[in-house]
Amino acid sequence: MSEKLYPVSITVNGKAHAAEVPSRLTLVDFLRDTLRLTGTHVGCEHGICGACSVILDGAPVRSCLMFAVQLDGCSVTTIEGLARPDGTPSVLQDAFCEAHGLQCGYCTPGMIVASHALLESNPQPSEAEIRDAIGGNLCRCTGYQQIVDAVQLAAGNLAKGAK
Repeated sequence: MSEKLYPVSITVNGKAHAAEVPSRLTLVDFLRDTLRLTGTHVGCEHGICGACSVILDGAPVRSCLMFAVQLDGCSVTTIEGLARPDGTPSVLQDAFCEAHGLQCGYCTPGMIVASHALLESNPQPSEAEIRDAIGGNLCRCTGYQQIVDAVQLAAGNLAKGAK
């Protein structure tokens, strides 16, 4: 017996997508397997590590904890959607590279998503605010200081008018 499918219409990175999905398909699996947007990583699959973080209607969420059917009519932005329109890295993505805010890269998409959401709401965050914003994302490589440095660098570059 085949599983029942449900229609959903989700805007991902500014592009509308209509699909029929099973009720138990997670958002991360929809993004990776259906839309082939593999920048969002699958980590713990329990909402602890933050590797699967995306922006849902303006707020960072764990895509492993959401079902695709819940998002009918919603807007999602993935790490791919944070790049500049020409596909080059954003100011924040560049800052992660420049400040060595990534090593193995597994947590990086989630860290950038969390940092992007922070900078959208608070363009000049303190170190404590940055640490709080990324606190739900686990990194086993950097020790977090380079990530904080990267967010501070991006905030400074954006304040100077970088696009």
